[in-house]
Amino acid sequence: MDAKPIPAARPLPVQEIDVFTDTREVLRHAQQGARKRGFQDWLICDVDAHHVETVNWHEMVRYIEDPVIRHQAMLFHQEKTGGAPYGLNGDAGLKYQDVGGCIPHQAGVREPVDDTSVHRDVTLTRRAMQALGIDYMVLFPTPMLTLGLHPQPEMEVHLSRAYNHWLIDNVLKVDNRIKTLAYLPFNTPREAEAMIGEFADQPGVIGFCVPSVRHKALHHNDYMRCYAMLEELGKPVAFHAAYHWQDPSLATVNRFLGMHALGFAWCNMVHMTNWILNGIPERFPKLKSIWVESGLAWVPFLMQRLDDQYLMRPSEAPQLKRLPSEYMREHCWYTTQPMETVNMKALQVTLEMINAESQLLFASDWPHFDFDLPQEIYDLPFLSEQAKRNILGLNAAKLFGLDPRPVKTL
Repeated sequence: MDAKPIPAARPLPVQEIDVFTDTREVLRHAQQGARKRGFQDWLICDVDAHHVETVNWHEMVRYIEDPVIRHQAMLFHQEKTGGAPYGLNGDAGLKYQDVGGCIPHQAGVREPVDDTSVHRDVTLTRRAMQALGIDYMVLFPTPMLTLGLHPQPEMEVHLSRAYNHWLIDNVLKVDNRIKTLAYLPFNTPREAEAMIGEFADQPGVIGFCVPSVRHKALHHNDYMRCYAMLEELGKPVAFHAAYHWQDPSLATVNRFLGMHALGFAWCNMVHMTNWILNGIPERFPKLKSIWVESGLAWVPFLMQRLDDQYLMRPSEAPQLKRLPSEYMREHCWYTTQPMETVNMKALQVTLEMINAESQLLFASDWPHFDFDLPQEIYDLPFLSEQAKRNILGLNAAKLFGLDPRPVKTL
């Protein structure tokens, strides 16, 4: 396990941070805070962090198995000097996370990397892990999270398989502290099944991810074999939220602030509603589901709303043997980011309702503009030390079968 120290960053200069600023400089105060709190002796698992896979798109497309698609993708990148990466969909021109340049690292992590012995993404991930005080970091893609709305379902298959292979070969095999939940192309259930079999035992793959921005119903019978396979393998499935401004249900929202606030919660609220009311936890009681990057404030609302309606119309959810909220509290795991902290009393009630001591997983969402530090959990006054240790790392170690002993250096 590679845990050798990385040289400390120099003091941050007075001028503004830009896209070329070293990750260790951006996070210098975070590392100081981690040392101050004694995180050296705490296991901390970051269950949701990101890299920008499109920076390496010219490498990744070489992993496309279909020779015609691979040729087109490689030719596209040889001849194009701008534009979107080959095959991707999305609304790239409507992403305003950097707030007009006020949060520049969001626009791209382009810092210099001199070490050529490992892939650049390995070095960047290691820098973030050390600065944040992380023992294990789970990487997700970023622009690919909207592939579920691609007009060509086969393109989701080609690109997700290529991405999984590229990530394993270039990043996960190099450092076993870096993990992933492999992308499943859920719009094509048979291909998703094939990928579960193909990637379940690959290095660094601790589960599977279904990007939540999609209009296919996750409770459809076409997916039952996928869920059965995952349950048998003991691998969790994560539903990673995102947003898409062209979603008709959010078409009237005219501010990015509103789209970002609603979109990330809305997609997982819809899927969770169907997941529970169609009895997936009853059909697959050992299948573990993780609901990623939706925040937490929506969960108590949905618990109360579904319980209220279920008690009036139980015949419409005949598979359920308990209240919807009980399944959400005992069969589902949640990630912290972005944890809503404006009303601390509400947050305390939320954590109690979701049984956070066993069901909540720390996530930073680095390097996105709203990323959280482990200190966000450590500093909560109403949690016991054991609850903090569980949320920051021990819950994830149990869920994913990770070594619970800290390995980081600070």
